[in-house]
Amino acid sequence: MNRSRISARRVVGPTAAGATALALALALVPVTAASAAPGVSCDKRNNNTVAKLLECVTAEGALEHLEAFQQIADANGGNRAADTAGYEASVDYVVETLEAAGWEVSIDEFDYLVPIPTVHQHAPTDVVRAAGYFVEGSAEGAVAGAVIPVDLAIATPGGGTSGCEAADFTGLDFSGPADIALIQRGACEFGIKARNAQNAGAEAVVIMNSGSPGNEGVISNVTLIGANPTALDIPVINTSFDSGVALAQPGSTATVSMFVENHPQENVIAELPGRNPHNVVMAGAHLDSVPAGPGINDNGSGSAALLDIAESMRKVKPQNTVRFAWWGAEEVGLLGSAAYVEGLSEAERERIALYLNFDMVASPNYVFMVYDGDESTWEAPVVVPEGSIEIEDLFERYFTSVGVPYDDAEFSGRSDYEAFILAGIPAGGLFTGAEDEKTAEQAAIWGGAAGAWLDPCYHQACDTLANISMEALDVNADAIALAVLAYGYSTELVNGVIGVDVPGGLRLPEPAGPEGTWASGGGGYHGHDHTPDAG
Repeated sequence: MNRSRISARRVVGPTAAGATALALALALVPVTAASAAPGVSCDKRNNNTVAKLLECVTAEGALEHLEAFQQIADANGGNRAADTAGYEASVDYVVETLEAAGWEVSIDEFDYLVPIPTVHQHAPTDVVRAAGYFVEGSAEGAVAGAVIPVDLAIATPGGGTSGCEAADFTGLDFSGPADIALIQRGACEFGIKARNAQNAGAEAVVIMNSGSPGNEGVISNVTLIGANPTALDIPVINTSFDSGVALAQPGSTATVSMFVENHPQENVIAELPGRNPHNVVMAGAHLDSVPAGPGINDNGSGSAALLDIAESMRKVKPQNTVRFAWWGAEEVGLLGSAAYVEGLSEAERERIALYLNFDMVASPNYVFMVYDGDESTWEAPVVVPEGSIEIEDLFERYFTSVGVPYDDAEFSGRSDYEAFILAGIPAGGLFTGAEDEKTAEQAAIWGGAAGAWLDPCYHQACDTLANISMEALDVNADAIALAVLAYGYSTELVNGVIGVDVPGGLRLPEPAGPEGTWASGGGGYHGHDHTPDAG
């Protein structure tokens, strides 16, 4: 935990915290409110109270942005993934929308290193074969030479131990100027296989898939760093089972290469200046989808909700500076948010009072969840920064105020808030679920289908406009708006910086408490891990 942040805060004890909370008064709006009253111009009036802002922030408003994201994906190969035209068009749309709403918009560019693996077979046929890369552990370079199969089990797919022992290379001639070891997946870590080949004298390695059911194609999302924690000195790529069979033919020669290119990507940062420029309230959502689909729930939903809130806050003059972020390359390792925080000076990090994260807030088979900052359900695998509990408390109070049951989501750091909490910045957020199956107990509380994923189209082509819950989007958009506006006026309960009362007041009840439906285990988080030892 960042000690300088702790010492900079004024400690707020229970009595002071309670008094502050009671001093903030609010006439609550019903959760079913879906649009502004007739004759109200949300674009022209100052929505500086919670009641006015929530009247203007709606699921229908966010849906307009989701429709734009869907159109962008449809026009660009079906997705909005990092390093694609669909992502670039999404950035352009967000920038244009924010500029039209009067926010100060900037582009934050970061490095995006793209692995380029190739395997070109020259003999006995001249064919470019399928090629995949390992997320870490391979050296760069190109090698042209003979392909030497290593203890392959082609006739019995999935049943071999190719390359797992140094003895597998005994009797094979790797004395030539450039030899390529062809190894089959199975039985041990990829890194062990590749290091054994390197030790035997191979100048490059191709690891073919095993050929067992589900393991026929190019291998993805795996690493060479496992039991051997250091990178290899030679290029290592992977290929499909069928391509490996073709490369195993007698007299096979090939050129294998592995290079990394930098394709810079962009975060979009928008700011609404406050009277206090030294206390910044941040909220963010990742803008990219996975390559498999348009990403309308993951994470068009969070991105669209923030856009609708930004438009509705165009006339607000907050006490604290409000900063929104739309992150790039989240789906490939939280790269945009990590690069952003890393690029801040210590003084700039100290200015950030808190960070709110919104990743998947409209899952069709939803459970309303709040990041579990107090670890009442989940023991966090990360250090929870001081002030995060108070953020969780605010969201829980809001859900309680509108009669919406909620549960805890693990405070795991497995989304864009990771870089902020590693820097000691308080964080919180909302989540409606990904690939966890809804239990019968959860279906009884929130409705929906027991036994089905909370997002049945998670990371799939069907994550389209048909894959969102308007009810979940409406509830969460209001919760996000309330939190942003409240912290825009005062973050005292989070970091001790005294602000001003929210115009119109803010009074919320004590939290009803999480439903506890994850108490017996399960999910409740959105993960982005790579497989460390998928040999």
